[in-house]
Amino acid sequence: MTAIQIVRAGALTTVQDLGRPGYAHLGVPRSGALDQAAHRLANHLVGNEPGAATLETTLTGVTVRALEPVVVAVCGAVAPIRRDGHPAPWAAPIALNAGETLDIGSATQGVHNYVAFAGAIAVPPVLGSRSTDLLSGLGPQRLRDGDILPLGNPGSPPHPADTYPVTVTAPDPEPNHGSAFELPILPGPRAEHFPDLAWQVLTGNEYTVSQHSNRVALRLEGPPLRRTGPDTIPSEGAVLGAIQVPADGLPIVFLADHPPTGGYPVIAVVPVAALGLAAQAPPGARLRFRRVEH
Repeated sequence: MTAIQIVRAGALTTVQDLGRPGYAHLGVPRSGALDQAAHRLANHLVGNEPGAATLETTLTGVTVRALEPVVVAVCGAVAPIRRDGHPAPWAAPIALNAGETLDIGSATQGVHNYVAFAGAIAVPPVLGSRSTDLLSGLGPQRLRDGDILPLGNPGSPPHPADTYPVTVTAPDPEPNHGSAFELPILPGPRAEHFPDLAWQVLTGNEYTVSQHSNRVALRLEGPPLRRTGPDTIPSEGAVLGAIQVPADGLPIVFLADHPPTGGYPVIAVVPVAALGLAAQAPPGARLRFRRVEH
């Protein structure tokens, strides 16, 4: 069976697919790729199905060695890519011969790379998904130097980027020379816990992405939101993209590994389609929230 070896695991590299939705009633998080658009594109480029498992890197990239010839593609964050020491393209199929390495360096735009291999990563699925869930511990462990991952049999031939139905763009949470990026938000289920002033503060100010953000949540620094209700509420279901407001008043945006329930009121929800941009926001990036109604 074709396989790859992890030469350098980087800060955090995990196996991800589209996650395991549908198990929240059992206390199982959704998990899956944080930037699903980049994950899907990488799979398209190497001829995989959209839900095939890829590698998700964090900030410092990864280095892999092909143990057999394989086609690979790197999408998501922009970073220097080198095939056996020579420059290689971003968002395009790359053919690796047996023994060759592919090195993805530190991200210059965005946070997470998605590295797809023809045939896909074929670790055993858990509850129908091969995703690593850092919160619950389901799925394969975070990758370490020296790990070997099996690959499945290639399906369709590789595809160039211009055959993809969506325009390929690099993630850039601060597109205008350091200006704040914008996330749409829908009203949440606990409006009665917040005065109108809280909405004015949330949508009228900038927030900064905290260095404590992770796959569970995008943690923000900025003006706190005042509540009219208690600091905590009985634990209730929380959806992907929910913006909880804990006791300190600083909003938290739930990402892929978020818990299925939460004990803080949810003031708003970021639509799933916008979460890829949120996930690619590095620590220190500035953002604004824009209220939408649907």
